[in-house]
Amino acid sequence: MTENTIYIIDVTNRDGVQTSRLGLAKLEKTLLNIYLDEMGVFQSEFGFPVTRHETNYLNANLELVEIGALKRIRLGGWLRAIKEDVELGFKMVPKLKHLNLSISTSKQMIEGKFRGKFTWDDIVEMMCEAVDTAKRHGAESIGVNAEDSSRTELERLIEFAEAAKAHGADRIRYCDTLGYDDPFTIYERVKKLAEAVGIPIELHCHNDLGMAVACSVAGAKGAIDAGVDAYITTTVNGMGERAGNADLVSTILAVKKSSGFAGKYRLDEHIDLRHAWKICKYASLSFRVPIPVNQPAVGENAFAHESGIHADGALKDSRNYELYDYHEVGRGHIEVIETGRLITAGEYSGIKGFKNVAGKYELRFKDDDEAREILELVRYANVHTQKPVTEDEMRFIAKYPEQARKIMSVQP
Repeated sequence: MTENTIYIIDVTNRDGVQTSRLGLAKLEKTLLNIYLDEMGVFQSEFGFPVTRHETNYLNANLELVEIGALKRIRLGGWLRAIKEDVELGFKMVPKLKHLNLSISTSKQMIEGKFRGKFTWDDIVEMMCEAVDTAKRHGAESIGVNAEDSSRTELERLIEFAEAAKAHGADRIRYCDTLGYDDPFTIYERVKKLAEAVGIPIELHCHNDLGMAVACSVAGAKGAIDAGVDAYITTTVNGMGERAGNADLVSTILAVKKSSGFAGKYRLDEHIDLRHAWKICKYASLSFRVPIPVNQPAVGENAFAHESGIHADGALKDSRNYELYDYHEVGRGHIEVIETGRLITAGEYSGIKGFKNVAGKYELRFKDDDEAREILELVRYANVHTQKPVTEDEMRFIAKYPEQARKIMSVQP
């Protein structure tokens, strides 16, 4: 087995929330960070440090890191590779340690997006200046994003990556921004890029042609085969702009279970797929987007068999028609649905009803004053998300009331 490793950087809270007509409340973004941490994901791209309505959420989540509520996961901010944005980002989120700096590199973007405002040399210089600024502010890790990498001439991409490395960048994000690559082209391009520059490569693939997962793992293979670590960016349930991004669970399964990867390429040892079902269900609830019935691992039909031959084969030995066990992705429990009297907690709940709900979740309060304080925050959570407050959301609020209060404070 090769010694280099594939790591997962989930970007649901940055790219996933850019899905048109959809989004997440800050409390929901926080719960996703907690779930991603439990799942062993290396880093969450948790938001935009220069976006003012994110400020309280970002700072509160960094507090959660400090007090140990988030145990291992890195929280990374996304910024344009512009010196002024980096300065402002660190001013608004002073404890920011990990970030990705992004700028367009393709001829199409330089001419069609920047309209001739910047030359290629300007692009490289701006990126280097942004990296230098982030280093001065104490950034511990910096990824440099080449937006539209797949339509950027390879020679220029190598030049861009060499400059980023020389200024202290830790990795280069190869962005297949339009889902233009296929698994064969991205493997060759990433392998040549990694061999030329000797820097870890991040793969960021969109699903416009339905190949985001395939391109992500093929690009990761190119990086590993060239002798560097690979990082794959994903979103939960493949959420994201247009046709979405590489799906978190499908990507992990592809690396762990496919014939060309299993036993041959090393996935970050902290990844625990047993949390897949919970995080996917929560993201579906939060985005209000149902999980497709045929979604790998978590769709309702992922382990369903009806035809006689398949049912018979699966009952004799699950490996006949199932590549992996449903327990591996956190399935197999019985979901309890209330069919009688139901008391819920929401924006108009009273203390008795709230205590009833809290009791079901085995939450304990030292006195009525503490219970009323948590109830008030639960009411805000219901207004904040415009959805029923989940058990884990209520547990989070009860355990970290100060951070919860800050996260739900979105001020103009």
